[in-house]
Amino acid sequence: MRRLKGVAVGAGYFSQFHYDAWDRIPEVELTACCDLDRQRAEAAREQYHIARSYTDYAEMLDAEQPEFVDIITRPEHHRDACREAVSRGFAIICQKPLAPTFAESQEIVEMAARHNVPLMVHENFRFQPWHREIKRLIENGRIGDRLFSLTFRTRPGDGWAEDAYLARQPYFRDMSRFLILETGIHFIDTFRYLAGEVERVYCVLRKLNPAIAGEDCGLLILEFADGAVGTWDANRYNESNGDDPRYTFGEFLVEGSGGSIRLALDGSMTVQPLGQPERPHPYEHSHHGFSGDCCFAAQRHFVESLLSNRPCETSGQQYLKSLAVQEALYQSAEQGTPVVVGRG
Repeated sequence: MRRLKGVAVGAGYFSQFHYDAWDRIPEVELTACCDLDRQRAEAAREQYHIARSYTDYAEMLDAEQPEFVDIITRPEHHRDACREAVSRGFAIICQKPLAPTFAESQEIVEMAARHNVPLMVHENFRFQPWHREIKRLIENGRIGDRLFSLTFRTRPGDGWAEDAYLARQPYFRDMSRFLILETGIHFIDTFRYLAGEVERVYCVLRKLNPAIAGEDCGLLILEFADGAVGTWDANRYNESNGDDPRYTFGEFLVEGSGGSIRLALDGSMTVQPLGQPERPHPYEHSHHGFSGDCCFAAQRHFVESLLSNRPCETSGQQYLKSLAVQEALYQSAEQGTPVVVGRG
């Protein structure tokens, strides 16, 4: 069996889900990890059976000569890390947001394309098992031959306190763009996965917690080329009534010409054809890792794409399409009007 040699940059909070996933993918040998904090790098190395750790990623790339690099740092560091990987010709999987601005994200994508370096954005929500199953049900015509609407309500409840986000990801507090840039981009990409390209948007944004810099509440409306409408009703201040609000990140209703699909907070799903009672729809979903083990599924997709020389679903070019929707949403919120989406 061919094994891809990889390295990882970053050992902060979310990296645990990446490292755990790499440890379970037999086609991958993660030979090194890196973090500016030597203790964090060493802790990751020991916990996930990695051979070596570094504090300088350029030194690590030169010493290890991997086939791919997993970048799990804060967004403002992604461009420099990607540049180092691209200059050496190593494939990249990079956490989202790809960069703090659309221009920087575009620069990263264009840089990788010029050097013919595969780039996948670690946009993992579309790989959550419930979204893959909903996609399958839509394609199989279980709710008709036309998609009418997608309505998702998100209330993780992790952002109401004065010390919100400090324990897990403190840099969230200083992001001037927050709810859409950090969380909403997941749903933009997932809605595109389920319903196709977005043509026009309307958005209302608010800040509920005065202790943070950016918006934490929003109502997003997306109009799709095929006629469907998507709504994301979200705030990170109020709480849901689920045991684990970060499992599905909310409740989902998908409606079509022949019926409806409903996703609950615990991952359970129902299908209701028109004129018939609602019935449970069994499918497999895991509580291992993060949110349905979607990091494993996303990273597995990256590996399969590299081994088969096929483009990733969330390639840099595809991610720019989601970012074009994101930029239109911020423009709509600022102007108070609907905005036609440009093309990334």
